[in-house]
Amino acid sequence: MTYRLSKHHGLGNDFLVALVDHLPLDASAKAIAWCDRRTGIGADGLIFGLPSTAGDISMRLLNSDGSPAELSGNGLRCFGQAVARSRGTNTLELAVETPAGIRRCSVHASPDPSTVVATVDMGVVCPGPDPDVEDLMVAVGEPVRAVKRWESGDIGNPHVVCEVDNPDDIDLAVAGSAVEAHFAEGANVHFVTVSGLNELSVRVWERGAGITNACGTGATVSASLFRDWGLVGDKVVVRMPGGDALVDLSGPVTLTGPATHVADLEVPDGRASNG
Repeated sequence: MTYRLSKHHGLGNDFLVALVDHLPLDASAKAIAWCDRRTGIGADGLIFGLPSTAGDISMRLLNSDGSPAELSGNGLRCFGQAVARSRGTNTLELAVETPAGIRRCSVHASPDPSTVVATVDMGVVCPGPDPDVEDLMVAVGEPVRAVKRWESGDIGNPHVVCEVDNPDDIDLAVAGSAVEAHFAEGANVHFVTVSGLNELSVRVWERGAGITNACGTGATVSASLFRDWGLVGDKVVVRMPGGDALVDLSGPVTLTGPATHVADLEVPDGRASNG
């Protein structure tokens, strides 16, 4: 069987998208093989678009290590662009079924024909998981000595948000994995500072993918917690290494940002070729 894939990125957080009739039995193995940046195509995750009885279409995301992810804000925007392109348009309204529930996605054209601007419904930010230690920062020790305070949140997937003076001072590969290791089901870990009026700067460690250029769910949870701490308002620009996203907390929580089409590919027997 030959799979037709499209590759997209949302602020440098990149995904392969396959619109198929059913989820392959070896979906995890495909994610590991296709997402490998040396022997595969390369991506942070693989998204399958499937028929849905609850929404317009169903989205199932696998991280680059083959593990499932409940939700991704950047992935959802990229998925929206992939579905729109498959229908010959760059403007689309979708109700997407995800493991975290139905999420609405509005796709709109931009001056760049390869890029759309998408607004996605992110759901409700809830309290996140507790670590398996009494004092997380003491348990982690040296890698997170610069953390001023932290809190966990959940928006369909788990996050740990750590306030620091300068995220660039953090050894992200060491500190992110060290914090995540104290959560039984893993977690996305973010090091965040207020960088302007209603503006945050964030660096991202993602469960199942490691260091990434952006995280839409993490941007949303970070904005929500920093608002709870009284440090930002309802509309927050979140600056990440891959670019900026807007989180709107004033009503139903939304995330707005770009999604860019990179390439179309065909993958026969596990090998990728330009299509």
